[in-house]
Amino acid sequence: MGGETPYVNVIGIVGWKNSGKTTLASALIRELSDRGLVVSSIKHAHHQVDVDQPGTDSYKHRNAGAQEVILAGGQRFAIMHELRGTREPGLDELLARLGPCDWVVVEGFKTHSHQKIEVLRQDGSRTPLYLEDASVIAVAADYAADFSGPVFDLNDVSGIADFVLSYEKPTSGES
Repeated sequence: MGGETPYVNVIGIVGWKNSGKTTLASALIRELSDRGLVVSSIKHAHHQVDVDQPGTDSYKHRNAGAQEVILAGGQRFAIMHELRGTREPGLDELLARLGPCDWVVVEGFKTHSHQKIEVLRQDGSRTPLYLEDASVIAVAADYAADFSGPVFDLNDVSGIADFVLSYEKPTSGES
């Protein structure tokens, strides 16, 4: 798929560590959900992820060699997939596993080509990602960032949601 996501309505939240990505992503998910939209999310972690605890039945199943374990209950279900030495799936592969929804909010995957909003802090010492990433379509910052596109106050979640919902994704061949 060459970096093109199979979902039309995907927005990424990117930024350097401790910039406020999770806070903004959560607020945006809440805002879009409160507007009646079905929202899913994908969060990339740079550390080992484990949602299962030793001693539980599902852990025993995984530990016994199951590649996938579905833990189902009355309120939710979770699918745990063991990579067992295979490569980490890319964003497109993860998006393809999601059920139908109106929007997907992706936190992380900053090198993927999906449209993104970069979170910036004035006290941040790292170079903004937008300087080298044309897929950053807006910035959410705690200062007046020098970005050529829309710049939102980090706390203007409603304005960011309005922008996301009205943004027209470029057609193939455009950047």
